[in-house]
Order: sequence, then C-alpha cells, then structure tokens
Amino acid sequence: MAEAMATEREGVRLGVLYIVGTPIGNLEDITLRALRVLKEVSLIAAEDTRSARTLLQHFEIKTPTTSFHDNTSPAKMQRIVERIQEGEDVAIISEAGMPGISDPGFTLIRAALAGGCDVTCVPGPSASLNALVLSGLPTHAFRFVGFLPRGPGQRQKRLDALAQDPDTIICYESPHRLVATLRNAVEAFGADRPIAVARELTKRFEEVIRAPIGEALAHFEETAPRGEFTLVIAGTDRRTKT
Repeated sequence: MAEAMATEREGVRLGVLYIVGTPIGNLEDITLRALRVLKEVSLIAAEDTRSARTLLQHFEIKTPTTSFHDNTSPAKMQRIVERIQEGEDVAIISEAGMPGISDPGFTLIRAALAGGCDVTCVPGPSASLNALVLSGLPTHAFRFVGFLPRGPGQRQKRLDALAQDPDTIICYESPHRLVATLRNAVEAFGADRPIAVARELTKRFEEVIRAPIGEALAHFEETAPRGEFTLVIAGTDRRTKT
C-alpha cells in the first residue's frame, strides 16, 4: 500500500485515492512523497496520458495508467471508485499542477468521497499560487476564478462583476484569447488597475509582466502571446472611494 492510512469496512481494507500534485513545468519540483506514492499505488488516473508518460518515464515509474478527463464516462469513473473500495490505492494526476483546480479531477474526488473511500492530498505546484506570490500584489485575500468564459460577452460580464471586489483576482487564460481578455479587463477595471501577467511558470522562458492593465494590453498587442497564462489583478481599493 502507498501509505498506512486506509480504513476498513466490514473487515475489508479500503483503498485510498491520492490527489497528487505534479510539476507545472520544471520536473525538479516534484516531491519525494509524490514519487513514492506514484510508484506504490495500483493505478494512476491521468488527465493527459501523454504528459503523464513523460513524467513517469523521467522518474522510471512503471505504474499502470488510465485516462481520466472531461469526457470520461460515468461508468469508467465508477469502476475506478470500485477498485478503491476493493482495496486498491489509486492516484489522480492533472496534466500539470494540482488535480481538481480547473480540472476534471474534482468529479473523481467527489465520487470517491460519496463512495466512502479515503481521500488524501499529496501537495504540489499550482500555477495560480505561483503567479500570486510572484505578482507583488496583496496575497492576504484573493479570489481564484479559473478560466474565464470563452465568449466575449460572457467574459465581459464576468469581469464586470469582479470590478468592485477588494480581493486580488486570479484567472487562467489561453494565448489566443489573452489580448481580447485584457481588452475586456480594461473595460471592467480601467486601464490603470495593476495586473501581473505570468506565463510559462517554472519553465525556461518564465516571464511575469507587472504593469497597469492598459500597458500590459499594449505590450501583447505588439508581442504575440505564447505559452499558458495566469493573470493576477489587483482588487479595488475601497479606501480611495468617495
């Protein structure tokens, strides 16, 4: 067994679902505990088996894998839960980062909990928290909103609803929608609101642009966005309101 924490039901040992955080870029960020758990579980449920293969081969981990993503059938999810109920330990990993954060892993986590399984977390990197602490913006209270809506109207409405939030706001965005999202952000927050635009975190070309939203927009209108982006937007300072 991966760890001696499983419980018993009617004399039968139940397995454990391990939520395992994996690197968001630099493979050196994986923890010793994560490596041990991934080696010892019976099965790894991976959002993307290709990226999982890269990770597992790098660390010479030969544990069987199965895909678990947005399109996984309820029947397959139930079978994974049944394996845990029958005493097998299973790990779930995201394509990168922490499973369950803007990620289909939360459905398996909920199903395992509903099935009476033990669930524990092996913590690891998260792009949202990395970007937050690198941003230089307040960290004592923040709101993570995941991926913004793809449609421009719904995206503008979502940002407008956040405009008066006093807490720092964190969201993810793809490179091909970044400029449009920054334009929406100027409309919602104003061109002078501070933002940190982080891309390729922990990777070779990691970059964090800290500027007013209007300046960040101008930069990416001139420089084509590349990589995966995390946006960190300052909350409103209500003390300056009259």
